Amino acid sequence: MKRMLSALFCAIFLLSLASCHGKIVPKEEQGKVEVYVLENDPYLSAEFDETKNHEITFWAKNDTNKTQIAIYEKTIEDFQKLYPNIKVNLRLYNDYGKIYNDVITNISTNTTPNVCITYPDHIATYMTGENTVVPLNGLMSNEKYGLGGTALRFDSPKKDEIVPKFLSECAFGEDYYALPYMRSTEAMYINRDYVEKLGYTIPDVLTWDFVFEVSRAAAKKDENGNFLVNGKKTMLPFIYKSTDNMMIQLLRQYGAGYSDDSGNIYIFNGTTRDILSQVAENTKEGAFSTFKISGYPANFLNAGQCIFAVDSTAGATWMGSNAPLIDIAPENLVEFETVVRPIPQIDPENPVMISQGPSVCIFGKEDEGEVMASWIFTQYLLTNEVQIAYSQTEGYVPVTLKAQESDEYVDYLSREGEDNDKYYDIKIKASKLLIENTQNTFVTPVFNGSTSLRDAAGTLIESVTKSVRRKETVDEKYIDELFSNVVSLCSLDSDMIKEGGASEKAPSDTADRKLPTGSVVLLSVLCTMWAIIGIYFLASLRKKRKK
Repeated sequence: MKRMLSALFCAIFLLSLASCHGKIVPKEEQGKVEVYVLENDPYLSAEFDETKNHEITFWAKNDTNKTQIAIYEKTIEDFQKLYPNIKVNLRLYNDYGKIYNDVITNISTNTTPNVCITYPDHIATYMTGENTVVPLNGLMSNEKYGLGGTALRFDSPKKDEIVPKFLSECAFGEDYYALPYMRSTEAMYINRDYVEKLGYTIPDVLTWDFVFEVSRAAAKKDENGNFLVNGKKTMLPFIYKSTDNMMIQLLRQYGAGYSDDSGNIYIFNGTTRDILSQVAENTKEGAFSTFKISGYPANFLNAGQCIFAVDSTAGATWMGSNAPLIDIAPENLVEFETVVRPIPQIDPENPVMISQGPSVCIFGKEDEGEVMASWIFTQYLLTNEVQIAYSQTEGYVPVTLKAQESDEYVDYLSREGEDNDKYYDIKIKASKLLIENTQNTFVTPVFNGSTSLRDAAGTLIESVTKSVRRKETVDEKYIDELFSNVVSLCSLDSDMIKEGGASEKAPSDTADRKLPTGSVVLLSVLCTMWAIIGIYFLASLRKKRKK
C-alpha cells in the first residue's frame, strides 16, 4: 500500500508539471492534444549563424497605399543592412482573404511563405496542417535572439513592452503563434452638419437607437422625391462596412452567444433574430445599407449622401471633406464637418468594440537557421522605426508600449490637424479613439472554422438587407430558413451548433468549456488517490479495533 501511494504521488507530481504548459493545437482538438513543454523547445537556446546566407519570403497586405509600400521597402532595406546574410523577398496582396487562400493552397505543397501578415482566425486553420505555424514561446524567451535579446543588432521590444491586450490576442491557450503588427478598431464617421440640420446633437457615445432614429429622419423625402436633408435623389443615411463585425459586436453588447473557444456555435439565437428584425425594419424605411450592397461608405459620406459611416479606424484617411485619399471626383465632394465616435452601443456606460488588425506568423521549415532568420525579421517589424512610420500612414495604432510612449509618437498625436496629410485630424482622432478604448476591446474565440463563422455573421445581415430591398417578407419563417441556408452556405459544422450560450466576455462565461486533457487526468488521479487513502485508513482503523 505504501509503494502504491508513493507511485501515485510521483504520477501526480509528473502530471502537474505537464499540465502547467499549454497546448500546441487549437482547443477543439482536445482529446488528441500534444503537450508542449517550453524547456524542450529547440528554439529556446537556438543560435543563429550570421555567416550563413538565408533567403526568406514575406507576404504582406497593402491597399494600394504607396506610402505603406515605401515603408515596407525601406524596412527591408534597413534590415538587410543590419543582416546582409538575410535576403527578404516582399510579396504584396491587396486582400487578406487572398493571402489566406494562397497559404492554404501552399501548405499542401510545402511552399508556404516564411513570414506572413495574417489574422488569428486564419492561423487556426493553418495549424490543422503538419508542421505549419511555428509556436513562438521558445523563440520569444531565447536569451540572445528572443524579444529584447542581447545578440540582436537592433532595439527589439521586450515582452512586457508589447501592449498586453494585443499580445494576448495572438495566443492559443498559453502558447503564442503570432506577434501583433498593427491594431485598429471600428469607428463611426459622422456628417455633423446633417445631424444638426435634422435637429439632433451628437452625443459622446452613440446608441443604436439614436443612430437609427436619426437615419430614419434622414430618409424622408419632399414631394419631388428628393431627400429633405441633402436635396438630392440619393441618401443612404447609415452604411456599415463590415457586417460580420456589426453582428459580432451587437451580440457582445447584448451579452448574447456567438461562439466559444472549443468551437461551439451559439449565433443562431433569439438575440440574433431580434437584431435581424431591427435591420429589416430600418432597411425597409431606407435608413440602412451595407458596403457589399451599396458601395464604399466613405464615397457616400464625402459626397453628402450618407450621415453615419462605420469603417475601420485604419480607413480614416478616406473619410471627410479633406481626406488625403478621397476616391470620388472633386465636383461630387461636399464640404462638411466630420466627427469621429466609437461604434454605437447598447450600454453607453460600458462600451464594447472589436479589436482587429494584422498580426505576423512564421511558418515551419526544415532549416532551423531559416526559421531563426524569419523570427529575427519578424521582431524587426516591431521596432519603433517601423511601428511609428506605418501607424502614421492610416489610423492604425502601434502594438508596443515602447512606440506608443515614445517622444516621436506622442509628438505626432499632439499635432492633430496641422495638415491634411501626415497630421490629418480625422486619422489622428481615430488612432486616439483606439488608444483610449483599448481596455474596452475584445476578440472572438479562435478555432478551426472560426473564419467560416465570421462569414456567417456577416451573411445573415447582408441577406436580410438584400431581401428587404427586393420587397421580400422577413418574418420568423424567413429567419428559420436563413439560419438553415447560412449553415450550409458557410460550411458550418452542424454538430457544433448549440442553443443558448453566453457572451464570450471571459473564460468563465463560455459554455461547454472542456478542461485540458492533462487536467482531466490529474483530477482523475487525485480522486483515485483519495479513494485509496480512504480505504487504507478504514482498513487500518478496522485492524486496530480487532486488536
